Amino acid sequence: MPHRFLGPFVAAAVAAAPAFAEPYEVAVLQGLDKVTARVSTIEAPVGQVVRFGTLEIVARSCDKRPPEETPESAAFVDIWEVRPGEPAITLFRGWMFASSPALSALEHPVYDIWVLDCANTSASAASTSQGSRAE
Repeated sequence: MPHRFLGPFVAAAVAAAPAFAEPYEVAVLQGLDKVTARVSTIEAPVGQVVRFGTLEIVARSCDKRPPEETPESAAFVDIWEVRPGEPAITLFRGWMFASSPALSALEHPVYDIWVLDCANTSASAASTSQGSRAE
């Protein structure tokens, strides 16, 4: 005999569950080179190595809340310092949160790295192509 009383509860639970967006493909980071005082925006495709000075950065995951919720972007990031002739040194491994950069950013004698946002490559390509048309 089917459970006729579970139907409304299951429907209510499914309706109350947050909607999950498709996974994001790019972690948008910001880096500060303290020697030159330059701030750079770094697009780190998930799973690929990106270089910033002597740092190698790999975004393992990037996620952000849907627009109807409180804004938050978070990325799980691995960062190593790689100098010629020396073994790589792990500097940071963990979650970075856009809403709390002071809590979860990489602080290094020369570089600071923090997360700004998560994006998809199609959105990145669209903004890049729009920028090149405007010039």
